[in-house]
Amino acid sequence: MAPQVLKVLICGGGIAGPALAYWLAQLGHKVIVVERFPTVRATGAQVDIRGQGITAIKRMGLHEAIRSKLVDEAGVSIVNSRGKTKATILANKSGKGASSLSSEYEIMRGDLVRILHEATEGEVKYIFGKTVDSFKEHGDQVVAYFSDGSSDTFDMLVGADGQGSRVRRNIQPVAAPSEYHNLGVHMAYCFIPRIESDPIGMCRAYLCPGRRMIMTRTHNEKETQIYFILLSDSEELRAVPKLPIQQQKKAWANMFHDAGWQSERFIKEMQTTDNWFCQDVVQVKTDTWHSGRVVLLGDAAHCPSPLTGMGTTSSLVGAYVLAGEISRSQDLTQAFENYHKIMQPYVDEIQQLNTGWLRWVMAKSQGVIAIIHFLVGLACFLRIPQLIARLSNDWDGDWKLPDYPELDVDQAEKR
Repeated sequence: MAPQVLKVLICGGGIAGPALAYWLAQLGHKVIVVERFPTVRATGAQVDIRGQGITAIKRMGLHEAIRSKLVDEAGVSIVNSRGKTKATILANKSGKGASSLSSEYEIMRGDLVRILHEATEGEVKYIFGKTVDSFKEHGDQVVAYFSDGSSDTFDMLVGADGQGSRVRRNIQPVAAPSEYHNLGVHMAYCFIPRIESDPIGMCRAYLCPGRRMIMTRTHNEKETQIYFILLSDSEELRAVPKLPIQQQKKAWANMFHDAGWQSERFIKEMQTTDNWFCQDVVQVKTDTWHSGRVVLLGDAAHCPSPLTGMGTTSSLVGAYVLAGEISRSQDLTQAFENYHKIMQPYVDEIQQLNTGWLRWVMAKSQGVIAIIHFLVGLACFLRIPQLIARLSNDWDGDWKLPDYPELDVDQAEKR
């Protein structure tokens, strides 16, 4: 029986959507990606690829393209209020064991998005500046209604539209519990002009009283990434990301104005930067990954949160598994069920996050921070972090990426 050629609509042109589009186009399906931004959204902070995500990019044949754009980050240095290094946790680049705080595969989100877009644009149709406002299923088809008033019919609809997914909201049962699990962590980041003392290729972490942290990463000669992180269960803080951008910046400036180190410089520069983002850090947990001919992918289905460093990896892994199961079954419902069944143990593994360690590290008082500096410094002197990394597995534990010969696209670079 000849495979059915599907007309597929993917909502979201970030990482998960184009990764799935890549595989489905290789299988001969007609794929359309709709993205709400007016152009390729090749922006965002530094992300990493770990564990089975590395296997996924090798199977895509994109390993060398991605390696050519990696940020060479040596590790993470913990600094005090004078900028003096108290401890350095080096990246594990041995090829054995788990990644440390820095991955061997660090890459700017924009570079990864561009690579995926370039790998698919010849075979996948991209529509920018448009969203899916609603959709309805009619038998074996899905009718999508777009923000410009138009509509079209598809065999399959994919929600790869992030942790705030509209598609997910439309398929959740009415009485379903909230899919958002708050972690009590708030984060903001921006890009500011680099100065000579900003070290290229080394992440710096500064702990300050009040359960606050500032991190910097410098990925090129011109820009430095600034991350503000705060632990708090305040309901008021959860509302900040919904405010206008200037009000968001004002709120974060108020929270960090007395933090010390280079906080004054960071706050001053963030007022004028266009590259700004803040969020209430959450995990997305839902039992409903699909309904009829609609399926969720990436953060829309199972956001693990930035604290795990597994969001990009899980998107690449999920795209491969979903495409693989579609290739094996002409019954989409069965393919979606198999995809969920295979991915759930992996998602359970990467979402195991105990924030207790973070509350210990991000202390209330300067006295406790001094103790942390001493203990972490001693551990690094004894090379304990490197030993732990080499003897450990990445966040995905013992879970292994399935092998789908159906997705063997005869790339020159193989696993």
